[in-house]
Amino acid sequence: MNQLEEVFLQELGDIYSAETQLIKALPKMAKAAQSEELKDAFSAHLGETENHVERLKQIFEMFGKTAKTVKCKGMEGLIDEGKEVISKHENTTGLDAAIICAAQKAEHYEIASYGCLRTWARLMDHQQACSLLQQTLDEEEAADEKLNELADRLNRVAAEAVA
Repeated sequence: MNQLEEVFLQELGDIYSAETQLIKALPKMAKAAQSEELKDAFSAHLGETENHVERLKQIFEMFGKTAKTVKCKGMEGLIDEGKEVISKHENTTGLDAAIICAAQKAEHYEIASYGCLRTWARLMDHQQACSLLQQTLDEEEAADEKLNELADRLNRVAAEAVA
């Protein structure tokens, strides 16, 4: 195994851990959200996230490995931060704005990870893995764009609320 493949498999385990953590966190975020649109966005992304985990398992198999998590401390920290945000802003008009911010931090972490993994797969000439990673990257970017659209509306609600 070359050094890039070692790095690739390490990062693959990290994002696998991140996605499995998100599968547990997204329903809690949906439950905490006040806007039905935001609840729906989190619920829809949960289904996508479950598909991301399945794709990651396929990629591990392409490399002759069993899917294995490498504790993703980054996502763990982002999820913990999200829990604090929900607790601090519960029952306020700023809650959805705060949840969106926390969710976008997680999305950006995933986008960075999938972008690197896709590039490395391409460099190692693993086209099938590259294709699966690109598909997931596209979905993560679309989820981030959806959060941007929701933020445009929901942040105004928080800004216009009387403190």
